[in-house]
Amino acid sequence: MQLLSSQISGYLERASWIRKMFEEGARLKAEFGADKVYDFSLGNPDLPPPAAVGQGLADLAKVADKPFALGYMANAGYDDARAKLAEYLGREQGCALGAGDLVLTCGAAGGLNVLFRAVLEPGDEVLAPAPFFVEYGFYTENHRGVFRSVKSKELTFDLDLDAIEAAIGPKTRVVLVNSPHNPTGAVYSAGQMAGLVEILKKKTAQYGRPVYLAADEPYRFLVFDGVQVPPVLPMYEYAVVLGSFSKNLSLAGERVGYVAVAPQMPDKGQLMAGLVLANRILGFVNAPAVGQKLMAAALGSQVDVGIYDARRKAMAEVLDAAGYEYSMPKGAFYFFPKAPGGDDVAFVQKLKEQRVLAVPGTGFGYPGYFRLTFCVDEKVIRAAGEGFKKANGK
Repeated sequence: MQLLSSQISGYLERASWIRKMFEEGARLKAEFGADKVYDFSLGNPDLPPPAAVGQGLADLAKVADKPFALGYMANAGYDDARAKLAEYLGREQGCALGAGDLVLTCGAAGGLNVLFRAVLEPGDEVLAPAPFFVEYGFYTENHRGVFRSVKSKELTFDLDLDAIEAAIGPKTRVVLVNSPHNPTGAVYSAGQMAGLVEILKKKTAQYGRPVYLAADEPYRFLVFDGVQVPPVLPMYEYAVVLGSFSKNLSLAGERVGYVAVAPQMPDKGQLMAGLVLANRILGFVNAPAVGQKLMAAALGSQVDVGIYDARRKAMAEVLDAAGYEYSMPKGAFYFFPKAPGGDDVAFVQKLKEQRVLAVPGTGFGYPGYFRLTFCVDEKVIRAAGEGFKKANGK
């Protein structure tokens, strides 16, 4: 007897490699002990929240017994939280944003679903560079869309602008970029983004409806070696920025994110009304009340990026000693090395035999590579060194 839809049954069969490896890690840890398993499969931020989050909780506790302290609100979020976030994002993006230019959502994932529900017609396409976060395709199909990808350049993972331009057609509604990038750690330069914007302007004029640029930026704060993430809202009138506080405030479980639209967007009130309505009718209703208040209290704070940088350098030393080819990540907390021998699934199995857990690039639409997270203790990274060497025949 069939209990599930055919679509969900199919999704389960090709379920996320990330979760598969995480579950395998739990099995290995139970068998060998947690200190004998080196798990680089899941991007789960392990640093404690900054002190401002704790202070925000303490302040909230003082008023939690008041009527409506955590009650219903406007579907776009608390007015004061939106105003504070708009001021913060305005400085970050280099443009004047008001509370009416953004909606608070259940994480960046919720924000993407809200955006797609608001703008996609059946058969409309969402186009993203490969590799890509695996759930982008699921989110697109949730809302009757078709997900397509364009391969990024080998090893550097720069945007292939010619290929993107060739792939955009009359059904393309959203071009979705993620920078700093999961799974590669790439950061798209101002030049690359300006080139992409010129393509989108041309295609928008050609097809007579907006091709949105959606910038998924949960790792914006996490860059290294002086790299800058170019702001996209001033670049393009149909730009939309999405983000969350899962990484910079270590609030991954609280599910607070946002969708912010370019303030110069023509008729932006229509899009904002659609986003707010989608937030409600998708069942999110609003972002979590506690999370909104903690976000507002802690804006401007973040976890210590220096700790992630030290881990990045430790991972590079381990991979160099074991003979892997990779591009040094400019941001986020991922490496995406080439899989020796070319078969990423087979090589991840070799790593697993050494109790080193990674995710094959196939799971991100880019075979031949594998992903490692470095949001783990530096001791774990260095302890995995021999396993990396043995898997690579060193």
